[in-house]
Amino acid sequence: MSDVEAVGRLVEKHKALKEEIGKVIVGQHEVVDQILWSIYTGGHSLLIGVPGLAKTLMVNTIAKTLGLDFKRIQFTPDLMPSDILGSEVLNQDRKFVFVKGPVFANIILADEINRTPPKTQAALLEAMQERAVTITGKQYKLQEPYFVLATQNPIEQEGTYPLPEAQLDRFMFAIRLEYPTLEEEIQVVKNTTDDRKVELSTLFTAEEILQVQHLIRRIPVPDNVVRYAVELAQKTRPGQAGASDLVNQYLDWGAGPRASQNLVLAAKAHAAVDGRFSPDIADVKAVAPGILRHRILRNYKAEAEGITDEAIIEKIL
Repeated sequence: MSDVEAVGRLVEKHKALKEEIGKVIVGQHEVVDQILWSIYTGGHSLLIGVPGLAKTLMVNTIAKTLGLDFKRIQFTPDLMPSDILGSEVLNQDRKFVFVKGPVFANIILADEINRTPPKTQAALLEAMQERAVTITGKQYKLQEPYFVLATQNPIEQEGTYPLPEAQLDRFMFAIRLEYPTLEEEIQVVKNTTDDRKVELSTLFTAEEILQVQHLIRRIPVPDNVVRYAVELAQKTRPGQAGASDLVNQYLDWGAGPRASQNLVLAAKAHAAVDGRFSPDIADVKAVAPGILRHRILRNYKAEAEGITDEAIIEKIL
């Protein structure tokens, strides 16, 4: 199968996948799209939303339709790194054997990731970047494909530990979940207060997802689109050439090179699911908010004047 035919097949499977997910998840189309773009490119996503917006259900549903091994980790203040990664235990023969933790799955749901201390959050860093974990000096490879989909509650900050910038940067997308519309909420209530049980079909295999990831990376990108993505990331950096007065005034820190890489990769995925074999600047603009919002750090003045991440990104675009 040629790459052009493979893109056409991806368009069909993506549409069928969205319909299958829609059997359980009402609305939230942009959120589902961003999660799927990150999966098609091998990235991780951070879902930010108040309780009750079906973040956990959404990740669970996507894992089922993709046919992937799924593990949920509930992050709590007393969670230890070994609870995530696994540990060596003494067996009946008095030999140490490694017992794998829940991180050994295709999709990891890190539920309320900001409720656990930094040392436990950091246990995911190597897994997210290297697709491997190191226990007592020995490295264990994680099975591919591998994704971390983390959730975070933005309103309840008491007893939480903000994610370090190094870990935030490992997430391709930071996805904001909004309240449903009136009609969507009516449909949610109807669907969840009767006795029906939805049967989901599995539309992908792990091998097919890996093939899609390789396909996305083979998609050619025009030089002007790469330049636009890099310039966009550079415009978020205060003190740099090209940074606007708004950025210099309200930001302490901007997006790094990983943002430029992710802008191009996500633009490729955005174009591919639309049936196009090369992304343009409009594709970069479409994916930019989710890729930049967690990589810019507002200063005290921005907080005091109510200048939001979204407003700054909109002005940069």
